[in-house]
Amino acid sequence: MIPFLDLKAQYAGIKDELDAAVLAVLGSAQYVLGDEVARFEAEFADYCGTKHAVAVNTGTSALHLALLAAGVGPGDEVVTVPFTFVASVSAICYTGATPVLVDIEPTTFTMDPERIEAAITARTKAIVPVHLYGQMADMDAINEIADRYGLAVIEDACQAHGAEYFGHRAGSMGASGCFSFYPGKNLGACGEGGIVVTSDDKQAEMLRTLRDWGQSKRYHHVVKGYNYRMDGIQGAVLRVKLRHLERWTEARRAHARRYSELLADMPHLRKPVAAVGRRHVFHVYAVRSPDRDRLRLALEAEGIQTGLHYPIPVHLQPAHADLGYVSGDFPEAEAASREVLSLPLYPEMTNEQLAIVAAALEDCLHVA
Repeated sequence: MIPFLDLKAQYAGIKDELDAAVLAVLGSAQYVLGDEVARFEAEFADYCGTKHAVAVNTGTSALHLALLAAGVGPGDEVVTVPFTFVASVSAICYTGATPVLVDIEPTTFTMDPERIEAAITARTKAIVPVHLYGQMADMDAINEIADRYGLAVIEDACQAHGAEYFGHRAGSMGASGCFSFYPGKNLGACGEGGIVVTSDDKQAEMLRTLRDWGQSKRYHHVVKGYNYRMDGIQGAVLRVKLRHLERWTEARRAHARRYSELLADMPHLRKPVAAVGRRHVFHVYAVRSPDRDRLRLALEAEGIQTGLHYPIPVHLQPAHADLGYVSGDFPEAEAASREVLSLPLYPEMTNEQLAIVAAALEDCLHVA
C-alpha cells in the first residue's frame, strides 16, 4: 500500500522534538494562546515576509477574520473562484457578503485575471484569489485590477505555505494572507490551526481583537468578536514543524520533478505546470485525464491511494445553490473537477514509491 499521505512517517522523523515541545506546554499550563503561540506568530510572519501574524483555530477562521478586518460585511460582494475547498466561499458568507465567482486558468487552476473585471460591481469590496495546490495566483494582474477599483485583496494561501510569486512569499502580496494548518497541509498542526499574516498595523490589531471575543483587554469588549484562539500546544507543534518546512518543501518539489520525468511519455495525461516566476510547493501533485475515475479505481486496486481535489465545484454544491449559478457557468472549473486526480506526495516518499506509482499509472493508461 502506498498512502496518499503519511503523517506517521512525518511524526517519526521529528518525534523527540515534537514530544518535548508538547510536554513543555503541558508543564507551563499555557493552553490557549500564550508564549508558544506568540513566538510562532513572530516566526511565521518572518517566514512570510510580513510584519504581523495572528494565529487562530482554523484556516476558515483566518479567512473569516481577514474579510471582517478588511471591512467586508452585509451588502458587499467578494470575488473568488468556484474551484476550491468550500471554505473559501463559506467564509465570505459568514460575513453576510455575497460570493461572486469567476473561472480559473486551466493550467494553474488559479483565478483567471481576465475574468475579474466583468464580475466587479458597485458592491464589490474584495477579491480572494486562491493559491491552489501550492501555486500562487497571478498576483500582479490581480493587484493591478484591485488597485484600480479600490478593492482589498485577501490571499487564500491555505495550500501554499512557502509558495512564491517572483520572490514574494504567499500571504505577503495582499492586504492579508490566510493559511490553514490542518494536519495534511505542508505545514500542519497536530489538530486544527490557522493564521492571518499582514503588514497593516490596524488590521493586525483588529484581527487580534476579533479572535478573542472582541476584547481590547480582558472583559472590555469593543466589537462583537469570536472565540477563534489558537491552542498553546498547536503553537508549539507548529514552531517545531516550521523549522523543517523548507526541507520538506524541497523534498516535495524534488518528488514532483521526478513524477514529471517518469510521466513525461504519457501524452494523454496532463502534468502540473509551474508558471514562470512562481515557486510551486506542491501541496498536491494533480494530474488531469478525461479517464480520471477509471484511473483512480485502477490505482486503488493496485494499493495506491489517490485524492480528488475537487470533484464538485462550489457553484454546483447543493449548499450554495442559492448563489444562482448552474452547470456550464464556469467551464474550466467544471472540466477540472471531472479530470483532476491527486497522486501520493509527501516528503518521506522514496524514489521506489514514486516509480511504482508512475508504472502503475502507465499500465492503467494502456488498458483501454
